[in-house]
Amino acid sequence: MNHSNRAVFLDRDGVINVEKGYLHRVEELEFLPGAAEAIALLKDAGYLVIVVTNQSGVARGYYSLGAVDLLHRHMSEQLAARGAVVDAWYVCPHHPDHGGPCSCRKPLPGMILQAAADYRVDLVRSYLIGDKRSDLEAGLAAGCRAILVGTGYGADQARELPAGVPLFADLLEAARAIRAGSV
Repeated sequence: MNHSNRAVFLDRDGVINVEKGYLHRVEELEFLPGAAEAIALLKDAGYLVIVVTNQSGVARGYYSLGAVDLLHRHMSEQLAARGAVVDAWYVCPHHPDHGGPCSCRKPLPGMILQAAADYRVDLVRSYLIGDKRSDLEAGLAAGCRAILVGTGYGADQARELPAGVPLFADLLEAARAIRAGSV
């Protein structure tokens, strides 16, 4: 495979799609405005686009990992129809209160580190974009540059930004800044 060694890791809920709380049904999916365009811009700029998402609803018994996979296949199809490609989806189906601890649940960097190993990603030249402090902490722990977006939970989380982490209104604004080399 001839993949770029730079990646943009994206949280899913609140970054790509509207935060709905335990989203797992295709019919409930609603993309955030500009999300597909942002992913297409990042791909055009030579980045791998890799989604890293906590899905504790699996551990809680609300839905199955199969339902998450089905939703991700649907999202991939919908994004591809808009000229946007997600290279990989990494899911943490765990929750510490339902089955014990794991190494992949954000704020731990396990999903990012696994994706970096799988795709030979240079983490220093990569970004993590999220709407929660736990996303940012995972990206920083993995060695990425972190970006907070104001969608999803981002507006509430903006008051507690780690030093050096920029805030952008949404994924499209963040993607434009990455592409322009201004972050």
